[in-house]
Amino acid sequence: MYYAVIMAGGSGTRLWPLSRRSRSKQSLKLVGDRTMFQHAVDRLAPLFQPEQIFVVTREDQGALLSAQVPELPAANFIKEPVGRGTAPAIGLAAIHLKRIDPDATMAVLTADHYITDTEQFRKALKAAALMAQDGHLVTLGIKPAYPSTGFGYIQQGPGIRKTNTFQVFRVERFIEKPGVEAARQMLASGNYSWNSGMFVWRAERILMEFQRQMPELYGQLMQVEAALGKPETQTVLAQVWKKVTEQTIDYGVMEHAENVVVIPVDIGWTDVGNWASLAELLPTDQDGNIFVGPYKEIDTHNTLVFGGKRLIATIGIQDVVIVDSEDALLVCAKNREQEVRDIVEKLKANGDSQWL
Repeated sequence: MYYAVIMAGGSGTRLWPLSRRSRSKQSLKLVGDRTMFQHAVDRLAPLFQPEQIFVVTREDQGALLSAQVPELPAANFIKEPVGRGTAPAIGLAAIHLKRIDPDATMAVLTADHYITDTEQFRKALKAAALMAQDGHLVTLGIKPAYPSTGFGYIQQGPGIRKTNTFQVFRVERFIEKPGVEAARQMLASGNYSWNSGMFVWRAERILMEFQRQMPELYGQLMQVEAALGKPETQTVLAQVWKKVTEQTIDYGVMEHAENVVVIPVDIGWTDVGNWASLAELLPTDQDGNIFVGPYKEIDTHNTLVFGGKRLIATIGIQDVVIVDSEDALLVCAKNREQEVRDIVEKLKANGDSQWL
């Protein structure tokens, strides 16, 4: 059977002060009247029924997310004691799925993407499943719209075949976030996709790659697998997870995996990782401003104001990000919004946990 696995354990530090430990970005209503997590579940219907949708999240986030989408079975929330990166999270999901269905095919998706063409997205997932069932590790590549230096890239090799109208290419290599000139060259060549972080494969197949490339993690996963369904499951998971090394699936597996293919897609995809990317999804006024919440403005241009209950008034400013939460206010030059994460790190270093 085909299953969707939504990765929902990220901390979202670049969306501080709205995104916090107690309410991470996937639990927030950033676009429209649904949370990012609810959007992630909504776009999977009707391809996946609720019992086919699994969620990997942190233990302290499970109850909050479950309450937002009560139609998902509680048992489908796979909770990590602590986040260890995408590779261990995917491995944990794979052993759960393999236990309930030895032939499981899994689509690895995320809760912090926004997709406008959901029908095309589901068609791409269908095509990817067909390739996965033939033993391929499939990644969905995003057709690049501009020479981004904020995303990794995938170099497309020879075309393999067409599946459900989608052209499938062998992956030559994965490329980390490039400089401006390299990004321009890759965009111009037409042979590169942005790395979306979305994958499709058989659970058994990805576990074979863990065994080959990350044998220590594979051994730890096998310890957890042996305890699944037993009274000591949570105890074993907690003990094992303390020793798991943090690693991404890209570094840990994909860069050196065998039989990897990419399906380039154009699905209206946005990675909502910071205030700038969120601004791309929200409507602007005639002066390029975005206002969420009560506001009054005079002579304000190209500014994002994301408020709550309090009125925010601006006079004579431009190119600024203002985010108001219950106990913290962010005022930031637009061209420095990438440094929001640095504020979070400063708070951690100073022990100011009440604002994290």
